[in-house]
Amino acid sequence: MNLLKKLSFKCSVSSVQGKDVKLYGKQNMFDSVAETSWNSNEGTPQWIIIRFEEPQAVSKFSFQFQGGFVAKTLLIHVETEDGKQILEETFYPEDINSIQTFILNRPIKNKEAAKIKFLFPSSTDFFGRIILYELEIYE
Repeated sequence: MNLLKKLSFKCSVSSVQGKDVKLYGKQNMFDSVAETSWNSNEGTPQWIIIRFEEPQAVSKFSFQFQGGFVAKTLLIHVETEDGKQILEETFYPEDINSIQTFILNRPIKNKEAAKIKFLFPSSTDFFGRIILYELEIYE
């Protein structure tokens, strides 16, 4: 089950298009509404940080990008409550609209993941924008 649907967490993002948080804000990644999305401003890198109220086990995650505004490279960094990095992996999303699921090569089996940072160093968009409709994280 998607941890972000059943657990308390906080999310922060690198930027929001035109600072229009209501229309393009981070909350849109978690509302299950197909027409809403987080839109970043221009520029790289862009990022999303998820902080769980309590550390979790994590095995995979899913993104639904807007084609043409997809991360060329996606880095995931996972830290414990005390800030120790326990995972860093790189993934290469396809430039498509469909949901893409990424399975961790080294799943975090113990409930150690307190902070997850998704880093997008570059985008398929010439201006470096990212558009993300859905973000899911799984145990």
